[in-house]
Amino acid sequence: MLQANKPELLLSVKNLSATFTTSENTFHAVKDISFDVEAGETMALVGESGSGKSVTALSIMQLLPYPLASHSPNSSIKFNNEELVGKKDGFMRHIRGSQIGMIFQEPMTALNPLHSIERQIGEILRLHQNMSEDEARIRVKELLDMVQLPMMKQRLKAYPHELSGGQRQRVMIAMALANDPELLIADEPTTALDVTVQAEILELLEELQREIKMATLLITHDLSIVEKFADDVCIMKHGKIVEQGIAKDVFKKPKDDYSKKLLGSMPTGVAKLPKKNATPVIHGVDMKVHFPTKKSFFGKVTQWVKAVDGIDVEIKAGHTVGVVGESGSGKSTLGYALIRLLNGKGTIRYQGQDISTFNRKQMTPLRSDLQIVFQDPFSALSPRMSIADIIGEGLKVHHPELDAQGRDDKVVKALEDVHLDPETRHRYPHEFSGGQRQRVAIARAMVLHPKFVVLDEPTSALDVSVQVEIIDLLRELQEKHNLAYLFISHDLRVVRAMAHDMIVMKNGKVIESGKAEEIFKNPKQPYTQTLLDAAMNLKAKKIT
Repeated sequence: MLQANKPELLLSVKNLSATFTTSENTFHAVKDISFDVEAGETMALVGESGSGKSVTALSIMQLLPYPLASHSPNSSIKFNNEELVGKKDGFMRHIRGSQIGMIFQEPMTALNPLHSIERQIGEILRLHQNMSEDEARIRVKELLDMVQLPMMKQRLKAYPHELSGGQRQRVMIAMALANDPELLIADEPTTALDVTVQAEILELLEELQREIKMATLLITHDLSIVEKFADDVCIMKHGKIVEQGIAKDVFKKPKDDYSKKLLGSMPTGVAKLPKKNATPVIHGVDMKVHFPTKKSFFGKVTQWVKAVDGIDVEIKAGHTVGVVGESGSGKSTLGYALIRLLNGKGTIRYQGQDISTFNRKQMTPLRSDLQIVFQDPFSALSPRMSIADIIGEGLKVHHPELDAQGRDDKVVKALEDVHLDPETRHRYPHEFSGGQRQRVAIARAMVLHPKFVVLDEPTSALDVSVQVEIIDLLRELQEKHNLAYLFISHDLRVVRAMAHDMIVMKNGKVIESGKAEEIFKNPKQPYTQTLLDAAMNLKAKKIT
């Protein structure tokens, strides 16, 4: 068992290496890294996708796919002076969720799709604290309040697919904090959260650190969060730590060339001027999408959630309309409804043609023109298909005249456009990092040369240097093919860099709309001002 008297040094990682061995090759994901985390401290691991950050976190939890994964003989991970490398699963189950909590990067894949929110959070409490069902329910509601999800107390029986991306992320945070862990491993904890909730969650984590002296290992690509909230930082590249030290010192004066490049990569600027006299590609009038939440004894719906409630939106060729708002405001629902992935009321015109009442057969020929990049690439990519098959699947449906070589040529070009090595097209999604999977998802949409694309948080899983590349890529494709975008994001820097026009949503309604730059410079509505203030304050000062 762990020592009763806890040392100040909570976690000590020494000479850690992690290797993945298959019948075909050997991949060294982490190469001889060392760092310490003290009680109450926040240590940040920063680096581009594939640098080994998440593999390091999973090594601490001993959650790598052993024996395909292995550590070198001199690898050491000590938690409260207890060696974790090689520990049996029974011992680790006692540690996981109780003394070490973890927020996973992709909540949709980490949450069980068959279990309700109450059951998933309550299971941790019953397992580690032997709580009764009633006791667990009370604690679940407290946790939902803690992570700013008070409305979920009325929806404890809801399943993960019924929540927005930000809501799923906050449920994951509630699960990780359920047992007041000594160490919290936060793998991209605010990726899917809007700026107001980011500030609240980060403030919450700081408050818990002060109260229970919880340490945090923060893994993120958001450098503004690292700069303001981390005590120490390790910058990783290709499995190695290239620079480490006190966060404020590293940010002020980085020594390594890669650190300088990484810290200098931030989405900036405003969208390029669009072409004049552009024609409307898609136009939604009085759009409504309502979901039933309560029925009477006789089956009549008595209560609805108005996810989209009377919205007008027009997107022209070569234009980008940005959609911002807090989680659950209806941003993604609006995008799905525009391309008829969700049924609703109102009128939708595509290139002047009313498609509001089109059935599935009538919509099929239009699917190549109306594409979407989903928020969570891992759950959107089939784990049983190779990257070539995933990207080429749409070509088989919409371009049956292409032979195998023709499809492969287009797949290669699509991968080059999103800055991925075409030689990786025969690999599978689980062999890629989160950012690389997002680029595969973008390639899958763009390979069909669509006219309108819904981009649902397309850069949320990407590190900042790749964000800049993707923004440049999306601009380049828009200019080349005269594409119309609906750009959904909680990152206001990215929205400002991409959007010509902007819609601010709250509770299914439009709070404010107009030219993006005018809204950024002079927001008229208090809610819009709150969003912009939260974004600026997060980057300007540390929340206390």
